[in-house]
Parts: sequence; structure tokens; C-alpha cells
Amino acid sequence: MGKVVLVTGVASPLGGRFVRRVRREPEVSRVIGVDARPPAHPLDGAEFVRADIRQPAIGKVLAEHAVDTVVHMDVHGAPPSLGGAGRGAVKETNVIGAMQLLGACQKAPSVSRLVIKSTTSVYGSAPRDPAVFDEATPVRDLPSGGFAKDAVEVEGYVRGFARRRPDVAVTVLRFAHILGPAAESPLAAYFSLPVLPTVLGYDPRLQFVHDDDVIEVLRLAAGEPRPGALTAGTFNIAGDGVLLLSQCARRLGRPTAPMLLPAIRWSRSVLRSVGATDFSPEQIRLLTHGRVVRTAHARDVLGFTPRRTTAETLDAFLREQGPGLLPPEGVAGALDRFAALLPGKSGPQACTAAAAGQEEVRQDG
Repeated sequence: MGKVVLVTGVASPLGGRFVRRVRREPEVSRVIGVDARPPAHPLDGAEFVRADIRQPAIGKVLAEHAVDTVVHMDVHGAPPSLGGAGRGAVKETNVIGAMQLLGACQKAPSVSRLVIKSTTSVYGSAPRDPAVFDEATPVRDLPSGGFAKDAVEVEGYVRGFARRRPDVAVTVLRFAHILGPAAESPLAAYFSLPVLPTVLGYDPRLQFVHDDDVIEVLRLAAGEPRPGALTAGTFNIAGDGVLLLSQCARRLGRPTAPMLLPAIRWSRSVLRSVGATDFSPEQIRLLTHGRVVRTAHARDVLGFTPRRTTAETLDAFLREQGPGLLPPEGVAGALDRFAALLPGKSGPQACTAAAAGQEEVRQDG
């Protein structure tokens, strides 16, 4: 008998992609997909069980199928206006669902491996943050709400579970902002706007990870470790390099609209009312202060290196979404010509400094 893998959140495009990928692993004999709603996409031979992880019945699913590996992907970072549910329901799924699932795993003797999809948002975004976060960096300003706070609470419950079940290999994957065909993220919705509202006076540093790399590292974490590698622990997952928000706008061909914070909050209400996107407080902090993480631990211990850099991930997103209102080459050329007229650093000098910062993060992971 091979491995029996249970995956939560399979109705999402990303969850469906992972199920189809792990189903092809030679050591996996069965894949059980769980969600409160049936998926609209095929699962390629995986068994679907309609179940709400917020209910104790999830324990019966684990016992009935003798599950040994659990991959928890039923976490939601999309704003309520895009996710189709209120904030209360989203929080219940994220936090109460994780509590029920962990409680069921604790009582299931067959479970030997647990993989949790988390986020680098647990580090928050604050003006006095370190330049680069690693997995052991203490957080000075914990997130006070939204998906980031949900993830902090879930990770706390996961640490408690790991203490009570030391026989279970627990892996927490903290993903940077996910972009790609299967991504359902607030930042993807933001980058799809024809004009990008920005916070006046700030140009935050950002990192992305392509959903192809997300699927690959989840597969790696759910499988048996390769020789010399470990799959238990907490790992930051992001593409190499960083981009400034202004660089992202130039690459996407989207003009920016710098605003004071009160105007950003007003535009949040307008965009949410028309169903375009939503600026949660955590996203406004990200667009103000940014966030960069070090990924050397995932490379050295887990044995995972993303195939796409942050810049390549954004370029792939552009190819999928189509060009913006302005051609990226034209935007870049106009800004460079304007910068050359200003005193101090010219456009090429500024670009060189930004590239040096990207190289430093790439080398450090």
C-alpha cells in the first residue's frame, strides 16, 4: 500500500492543481480531496469528499481512509468581496477549520505528516521592520487583523499540535504573494486594475512566487525527504530577487495614482463597492512598507529552489493578464528620460542601485 494523502480546499484552482499533481506520484496510492463545495475542475482520479473542516466530521474522514499525509490548503487570503463570503465566514474557515483539522489529526494515529500552507504576511509590514526577514526573526509588530492575523493564529495552533504529536513531521510553508493562473490573491487583483493606487511618498519592496513553484514545493513537502534533506520545519518560499512597486507598475504597463492614506482608504470603499478589489488594512501596510524574506533555509534544508524569480513571476503574470493601458517599454523610457533631467541620481543609476539590492537578496536567499 502506498501513501494516502488528504488535501483540503480542493475546490480552489490551486488546490485542484495540487491534487492532480500529487496523484501522479508513484508512492501515492490514494488522494482524498476535501472541501465544503464540489470543485468545478477535474481531480484526475482523486476521491472527493464533501465535508466542512469546521465540523468534527473531518475526524471520521481521516479514520475511514487511514490517511497518513495531510496537506492543508483550505486557507483564504482573498478579500471578502472577491471570495464571495463575509469576513466572519472566512475567518471561521481559516482559524476554526484549522483547529478542527488539527484536533482530528491529533486523534488519528495513522497521520504521520502534516503540511500547512501559510503566508509571509505573518511577519507584518511596519516602518521599523528589518530589511529581510528569516524564519527566526522576531516580529516587532504582529498583524492586527485580516488574513495575516488568521495565519498567525493558525501557526500558533500548529506549534501546539507539534508539541502534542512529536511523531508527526510538521511542515509550515510561508509563501510570498502568489501569482499565476491558479492564484486567488488580493495582490493579483490589485495588479489587474487599470490604474494602481499607491501611497504617496512610498515605494515598497515586494516578492512573488509563481503557482507552479507553489505546487512543486507542496509536493516536495508532502513526500518522503530526499537524501540529505529534511521536510519538517518552517520555510519561507519566494522567488529570488525583489521588485519595487514602481518597477512592477512599469513592467505591467499600469500607471500609478499616488494618494495620501485617507484617499487610499476612500478608494478602498469605492473599489470594494463595485467588486473590483479591496484594500484591506494589511494590504495598505504592505503597499506602504513592503516585505522581503530570506529563502536560504528552504534551499539548504528542504532542498527547494524556485524555478522562477520574482521578476520572472511578474512577467509571466503580465503574459497571462495582457498589457496595461501603457506599453511597459514606453513607460520605462519616459521615466528614465524624466529622471535624467533631475539633480542627483539619474534613472540608470537608480536602476543600478535597485538591481544591486535584488542581487543581494538573491545571494542571501
